[in-house]
Amino acid sequence: MSTPLEVDPGADGAATEQDLVGTGPVIEGRSLGQIAWRRLKRDKVALGGAVFLIFLVLVALFAPVIVKFLGSPPNQFHQDLIDPATGGLPIGPRGGQSWDHLMGVEPVNGRDIFSRIVYGARISLLIAFMATLLSVVIGTTLGTVAGFFGGWVDSVISRLMDVFLAFPLLVFAIALAGVIPDQAFGLQGNTLRIVLLVFIIGFFNWPYIGRIIRGQTLSLREREFVDAARSLGARRPYILFTEVLPNLVAPILVYSTLLIPTNILFEAALSFLGVGVRAPTATWGGMLSDAVNFYTIPHFMLWPGLAIFSTVLAFNLFGDGLRDALDPRAR
Repeated sequence: MSTPLEVDPGADGAATEQDLVGTGPVIEGRSLGQIAWRRLKRDKVALGGAVFLIFLVLVALFAPVIVKFLGSPPNQFHQDLIDPATGGLPIGPRGGQSWDHLMGVEPVNGRDIFSRIVYGARISLLIAFMATLLSVVIGTTLGTVAGFFGGWVDSVISRLMDVFLAFPLLVFAIALAGVIPDQAFGLQGNTLRIVLLVFIIGFFNWPYIGRIIRGQTLSLREREFVDAARSLGARRPYILFTEVLPNLVAPILVYSTLLIPTNILFEAALSFLGVGVRAPTATWGGMLSDAVNFYTIPHFMLWPGLAIFSTVLAFNLFGDGLRDALDPRAR
């Protein structure tokens, strides 16, 4: 049988507040960020995707150092590793794999595949991140304005989204990339091509995130905390930047992680079709395009395809985990 809690009276004979509270553990409140982080830590698959993405970014940033110790320059030919009698196929097993060429060499020219995969990560990630940033900025701005102000503003922006969604993006990208000269707008060469790809992919993909942000804004503007701000005399700009936008951070982050792999695939498709970054700059899509002519050599197509597949899968797994972690209704 448990004994009752004994409370020492204070100076006036009454129990003190400290006695009533007791000496149990202190319960601390958690912020939304802390709750989301606890949920994300439980999702091992999402964490695995995040670790791979961090590793991939580090590989892209330190590509020159990695290639210096584990490969050779990506555009350096190795004719001594090619057998002219077989039509330019690599000498040795598995496409010429060795300690000097971890993934083998390309047919005909003998360029190191490992080095080109490492340098190709730079192009793919740069274009994907910059295009996603452009889409998020335009889509968030127009989607928030449409959902918050409503009326004719919402009608005009919504019809504009419908026009962009119905636009044949791939055909337009092929046509535009094909007619742009090698020098324009003060840029030239692959710098111009990268800027052009970022513009095409980012500018024409904003309606997807714009629709999501518009729907979230329509829901948020009817919430109780927004009504409370209005009743206190808050103006529209204050409500928009203080009450609405902070609550849109979670869907923006989630959709951005899911939009990046889509942009990686789109850039690879354009490079595969020959309208992306031009040779000899290494890109994963360009390597796949070159591998089509040597489809009988599995390793030549395997490594760039595996790089694209792994990157897109990691982004999708991390995006799904982040969505579940930031969803307040998730258990």
